[in-house]
Parts: sequence; C-alpha cells; structure tokens
Amino acid sequence: MQQFSIGARPGADNRKAAGSAGGGEGKIRCNVHVDVQVAIVYLCVHIAGPSIIRPAAHSPTRPQERTSMLSDKTIQIIKEITPAVAANAEAITVRFYERMFAGNPEVKVFFNQAHQHSGGQQRALAGAICAYFTHIDNLEVLLPAVELIAQKHCSLGIQPEHYPIVGKHLLDAIGDVMGDAATPEIVEAVAEAYGLLAEVCIGREKDIYQQQAAAEGGWNGFRDFVVDRKVAESEIVTSFYLKPADGGALAAFAPGQYITVRLEHPTTPTSPRNYSLSDNPGNGHYRITVKREPALAAEAPGGLISNYLHDHVNIGDTIQVGPPCGEFTIDPSEANPQPIVFIAGGIGVTPLLSMAKSLVAAKTPAPIYFLQAARNSAVHALAGEVRGLAGSGCDVKTQVVYDAPLEGDLNSGKCDGHGLVTAELLRSWAPIAEARFYFCGPSPFMASVADSLKELGVDDSRVNYEFFGPKQQLQTVAA
Repeated sequence: MQQFSIGARPGADNRKAAGSAGGGEGKIRCNVHVDVQVAIVYLCVHIAGPSIIRPAAHSPTRPQERTSMLSDKTIQIIKEITPAVAANAEAITVRFYERMFAGNPEVKVFFNQAHQHSGGQQRALAGAICAYFTHIDNLEVLLPAVELIAQKHCSLGIQPEHYPIVGKHLLDAIGDVMGDAATPEIVEAVAEAYGLLAEVCIGREKDIYQQQAAAEGGWNGFRDFVVDRKVAESEIVTSFYLKPADGGALAAFAPGQYITVRLEHPTTPTSPRNYSLSDNPGNGHYRITVKREPALAAEAPGGLISNYLHDHVNIGDTIQVGPPCGEFTIDPSEANPQPIVFIAGGIGVTPLLSMAKSLVAAKTPAPIYFLQAARNSAVHALAGEVRGLAGSGCDVKTQVVYDAPLEGDLNSGKCDGHGLVTAELLRSWAPIAEARFYFCGPSPFMASVADSLKELGVDDSRVNYEFFGPKQQLQTVAA
C-alpha cells in the first residue's frame, strides 16, 4: 500500500438557471472534461459524484475487497473526524493547492487557472474528501468514480510517482488547518486511507495503459495529429478533423469517449484539455467540436485553448493528441430494443451525437429520441447532423428547442419549439416508462434535467450523464 507522511506544520493556526442550454458556463466548462481537474487530483475530486449512475464497464479491483487492508482503528478514526473535516473542507483544499503549487510548481501546468480563480476546483475537492471519508467502510458505492478517476488520469499520462505529491500536500494541509486537532494518530489514519485509494487507482490505470498500447493503432502518451479539416458549426463552435501525422493506423474509440489535446500556448502555460469525440468511429479521423469559451470570472482569462484553437489552429497544423479515454460510453453492437433518449444542452451535444450516430450506423433495434436544446440558431451547433438522424432508416425522432430564439427562428423551422427542457416536455415526447436516458450540457441544464427525470419517476439505473468540468452534485448545482 502507498504510504505517506506529514511534514512539519506551522503551529496550531486554525484557519477557517435551470433548463437552459446556454447558461451556466460560469460554473462548468462546456466541452472540456478535465481542463480544470489536474490529473493527480482526480483521485479525490470525482468521488463527490460519478459522471454516470451505472456500474463502470471496466471495473477496477473492487475497493470493498481491499477495505480489510484498513485497520478497524483507521476506519473508526476516519468516521469520527469526518464532521470536523467537513466543517473545514474548503479551507483544507485551498491550503492544499497553495502548498502544492509552492512545493511542487511543476504540477501547476496540469491545472486550468481559470477554475482556480473561480474556486470551483477547491469546492469539488472538498466535497470529494468528505464523500470518501463518509464511505470509508463501504467503498463499493464509489466504484464508478474510481473508473472515472482512472480514465481521467490516463488521459493526461499520470504515473504512480505523482500520487505521493498529492498525498503529502493533502496531509500537510489538514495539519495546517486543523492545528493540534490533527494528532499523529489522525494523520496516520488519513495517510492509510489515502494510500488505499491510490493503490486501487494505480492498479486500474496500469490496465488502461496496457490496453491502449496493445490496441490496433493505439499508443501511450501524446502523438502528433494533423488538422485535416476545420469547419465552423456556429458563431461560437468549430469542428476540427484530425488524422495521425505519421499516416499510421487510428485507434478505435467507444462512442462518448474523449481525447486529450496538448498545445504550447505562446504566452500562458496551460494544461492539456479533453474534448469529446463528436463523430462516430470508423471514419478515418477523430473529430472534436470546440466551443469558444468566455471567461469564468471577472479576474480570470477566457478559455485559452478553446480560443487559441478557434483563432490560430488551421488546416495543416499539427497538434498533440492522447489516446481515447472515458467511461461515459454506449455499446452500439448491443441488441437491446429498449428505447434510448438523448438530451443535449449546448455543446453537450458532442458525446451524445457520437453515440446516436454509432447506434444508427449499427442499425440498432432500439428506438432513438434525440432532444437538442440551444439558445438560438446563431449558436446551434451540428444542427444538420442531428436532423439527419431522423432520415437514417432507423427509428429516430428528433426535437430541437431554443430558449432565446432570434427573429425568424421559430417560423423558419430551425427549431421545433421555444422554451426549456421540462418534465412536461419530456413526458409528452419520450417513452418515459421504459427508456434509457443519456444527457449532457451546462450544469444548470443538467440539474434541471435530473430533477425532471426524478419528477417523472425514472429510476437511477436508467439514467446516464456526464459533466464537462469539476464534478459537482446535481443537487448542489440546482441549489
């Protein structure tokens, strides 16, 4: 098991819109999965809420089988300190980032500083720590989160040697904030609990790396790709078609997965970014569809990489790409006639369109319902491809709603309705009683859809979703 120790600590200083497709970008980075979650911190960040409410397709070693590696005393201590940690969680995470950036500045390149400015990452990590401590004696419930963590880590090339960096600074931050209350016994228990989680994640990540390298056309790390096409999808969204610069084979991907893009920004150090693959597999290219991101806070910059891609990356240019990753997927070969409902808000259409196109290409027996919500026609991306699903020969129904239509949008047929995605709309259009649901979009949109499905009595086993950004509980976002 990974072991960590706490360093010397200073004294006992005890520092203490819903339903809209276009809103909420200030809380969540649309179309960028991990630009705000540094890879090595994913081991904690995402435990606060898995991106899918279903078992992971490739489960890691079951944490419950390893809980015996934690002593009864450690489990008892962790549960006893959970209320105190929860009361100080945000202070701990703020101090954690301060310490890590100062002590290991080399990791700062993994972080999107816009989300550091907004405080979203600190809050996500605080919730994650509390969730892990709360479930320390029932880690089974965290299995989907562990798979998400491992996929995110592998997308950025995280290695076992990165884990002690996080462990050290997390323990030191707890000591700084909780002062004398962080006794050696407590610190030892937290270190043991962290070591267990690290070991589980490292094991699963090793498997993923091996699978990536062994796949036809697969690779580890970053590979040069050339921009073969660049297509404007709306006023703020552009698609990039990417092919291997070496002319070699292209690894297959599961519909819904993402790739990692690494660029050298000319003025500002930036982290790699994850972008959903927005086309179906087997087309000889990877396609990412990127929204130009505004600033998330007054003092923060706009989306450095999204804006750079829009303004400076053109046909013939080379960018570095990591292999496909991600657990928010669908199997198009599955002969399941159960209806599938996709609900896309804004740029959240990207993984869902890949899924839907793959199902159509596989001649799925499942009826498909695809609901796309956008602000208006000026920012409506991939409209033609979504509409084209209905003419594919499969049983596909599409619906487009604008919540802020421009003059002429309603009469021109560019949308089917005006308003928000509500329980009433879903009830009137989709087979609620038997369908599987997949949704993605800005955080208020996600919260609204989740609330609507709950109101309609849809069981969690039929609900699948993905956040683009720091993991947040949907209930928290809605509050």
